[in-house]
Amino acid sequence: MKDRTLALAGIFQATELVRQAANHGAWSGYAAEACLDSLLAIEADSVSEIYGEPDQLRPGIETLVAVLQGDRRHVESLGYAVSIMQLETRFRKKPDMQAHIGTELQSIANISEDLDGYEKTDLQAEKIAELYSSTISTLTPRIVVNGKPQYLQIQRNVNWIRTLLFASLRSAVLWRQLGGGRFSLMFGRKKMLEQARMLLPG
Repeated sequence: MKDRTLALAGIFQATELVRQAANHGAWSGYAAEACLDSLLAIEADSVSEIYGEPDQLRPGIETLVAVLQGDRRHVESLGYAVSIMQLETRFRKKPDMQAHIGTELQSIANISEDLDGYEKTDLQAEKIAELYSSTISTLTPRIVVNGKPQYLQIQRNVNWIRTLLFASLRSAVLWRQLGGGRFSLMFGRKKMLEQARMLLPG
């Protein structure tokens, strides 16, 4: 239940950051980097290796708690999360695409360490956005991101939005691998809410 809750929080952290980027042109840097790291953790042996400390997922856990409590403020993030889960079912049936993406992400993860922090993560986001466009964007349903045109026309914002959507899909794949599904959300909601609250850093 703990790992499943973390995977679900991973989905919501990424979709909440997509909402922030599209509507405000800014987003939480440490939270976005945690999403990026989770996407590039190709050969992780555990959920904790994918996401790091629960504190790295604080925005995602907080969003998950709010959604499970019926808070309408996160309806947009929830909409993206539902779309990502629908997309995951299509992606699951594309083994060749999965293999190609795995190879490309491994290469992106190994981008030169000589670059400064933001230069490196921005370059990785640019490469991931290109990969997203050539692979995930070809699947249906395509995810339409709503926001303010002035922010959606900035290439760096677009790169990070695509990277975050990709990270959300990675968490959705993990959620499914851990036994998550529509019924576990419907009938395990109370237990998941309790677990999410326990995971929130003090």
